[in-house]
Amino acid sequence: MMVEAAESRPGTDPDRCGFTIAIQTARDLVVQAADVIKPATLGNRTTGVIGNRVLAGLLPQRRPRISTRKVRSPVSRYAERQDDGRPDTSRLVTDLDVTILEPDPDLPTVSHDDRHTPAADRCRQRVLELLHAEPDRQWHTRDLARHLGDITLSTVYRQLDRWAVNGLITKTGPATYSSPGTRSTPLPPAEIR
Repeated sequence: MMVEAAESRPGTDPDRCGFTIAIQTARDLVVQAADVIKPATLGNRTTGVIGNRVLAGLLPQRRPRISTRKVRSPVSRYAERQDDGRPDTSRLVTDLDVTILEPDPDLPTVSHDDRHTPAADRCRQRVLELLHAEPDRQWHTRDLARHLGDITLSTVYRQLDRWAVNGLITKTGPATYSSPGTRSTPLPPAEIR
């Protein structure tokens, strides 16, 4: 309905249509058992009650992005910013380059289900053995996935995070893990922001 409402008024950006207005109007129509079938005509398109309310409450034009999107580290909001090619000062973004990376050929595309595997051969036990074998090493998720060989990278990410929350292993940094009890190296006081 939001897209149809925007299309009924030429030049209207669909981003200006408010989802909250649309959902609240739809809820009101259901609660009040109002007649939704009657469309109101706008130009050569039709839009109902929801469309009319969306058009009546259009949001202001969005400002252009001045920097690319960046996912913050799940470990710390204050971690030092890496050199990722983003400008240090605000600039108008005029174009974007998108690079599609090929999947790592060393990693499987489907995970092995080990629920019916003996406990000693399960993924968790194999990861714990790796971490205990080299207690000072901080393992990257991709290295652990390569070592396991029968589990996808996304599954390894999820499982390692869950095991870290449960205290089975220690998360030492973004996508790095170590045996329990290992502490991450804190930033010097001058670099904390």
